[in-house]
Amino acid sequence: MSPSPGGEAALRRERVIRAAVREGLTDPDEAVLAAFVDLDGVAALVAALRSAFPASLSVRHTFAAKANSLVPVLEHLRLHGMGCEVASAGELDRATAAGFGPELIVFDSPAKTRAELARALRLGVAVNVDNFQELERVDALLAANPSASPLGVRVNPQVGAGSIEAMSTATDTSKFGIALDDEGNRARLIDAFRERPWLTWLHTHVGSQGIAPELTARGLARTVELADEINSTLGRRQVVGIDIGGGLSVDFDSDDPDPGFDGYVAALRRHAPRLLSGDYRLVTEFGRALLAKNGFMTAFVEYTKTAGGRPVAITHAGAHVATRTVFRPDAWPLRVTAHDPSGRQKRGDVLAQDVAGPCCFAGDLLATARPLPRLAPGDLVAVLDTGAYAFSTPFHYNSLPVPAVYGFSTAADGEVRFRTLRPAGGPD
Repeated sequence: MSPSPGGEAALRRERVIRAAVREGLTDPDEAVLAAFVDLDGVAALVAALRSAFPASLSVRHTFAAKANSLVPVLEHLRLHGMGCEVASAGELDRATAAGFGPELIVFDSPAKTRAELARALRLGVAVNVDNFQELERVDALLAANPSASPLGVRVNPQVGAGSIEAMSTATDTSKFGIALDDEGNRARLIDAFRERPWLTWLHTHVGSQGIAPELTARGLARTVELADEINSTLGRRQVVGIDIGGGLSVDFDSDDPDPGFDGYVAALRRHAPRLLSGDYRLVTEFGRALLAKNGFMTAFVEYTKTAGGRPVAITHAGAHVATRTVFRPDAWPLRVTAHDPSGRQKRGDVLAQDVAGPCCFAGDLLATARPLPRLAPGDLVAVLDTGAYAFSTPFHYNSLPVPAVYGFSTAADGEVRFRTLRPAGGPD
């Protein structure tokens, strides 16, 4: 997991860190932990996503706000043509604050309250209903106040799990959606659409990290089959669109920024060709694939010691900003690079070291026995691929301060320019 000190991406990252040090964005006393988002990289991946789908299709690409809910990041995505998928009232607040109109927002959650549903329907955002009980709530709300919201039902195609069980949402017993193969559910779904002409969408999401595109495509193929069956049985084109979710895995082992949108669409062509026929409008909900590799953190090394003969570096990045890595390092390993106090990447001989965080429990480790140049107090470590589900949604263990987040872009002359996306201690 130790990246090479060379390579174009590594050299560019080093330039960014050195520029951040010069501008005082990192400081061993005042800014011991800072985070950075590559705004140019985000824009490039949005363009790659859009170009991967045939231009002949009607596709609304939305960003899963849970992956990085910072309002300036959401606004940046909106300005590059993205919509926004939200899974809570708080994320809906952030989407509207970022300027997304209701026609650009999709509301998904397995636990929508009556008040949340009423608000979404009043605003006119798209809503994906998770279960039959929720559908009855929507019936009552619409009877009192008609809505312009596009309305759909989430189904679980029950095609199995990927390599990370917790990220797999189409298992037989997943908590999400209506289980398609459970006894009576398919007929009940068709009846639900028959009785509700305003139900015009289907939604499915097979899972995210650890899900092969082929598994996603098989789940989507089952959903398209259901859409065709509903329309055929009802004798009318009622289902007009399919929300296909996201779920493209990120390579956390390299600097390759491309998660493979072209390969994802190729898998859809092989395993779910009807989806790309043009008969249905599509919505996507990618999150991690767009942001993870476009963010990193820098943390100062406060102390070094040896325990059991192994060097340990105590840093200011731990479970509060890399929660999944600390608690499930087997599933969520992160790359770490070593830098001197100026930000220059350290070269030379490496030795196995633990990279620990500041949280007051023994398991707060970013890396164990990781081969790195020897770290010393005052050095910096860069924690890579953390643009999603990390510093943007901190875990408030020990009431540790929320780190500042800076967006950066590179001018034609090579100058790195920063802007504050979230001040230190600011709202997360």
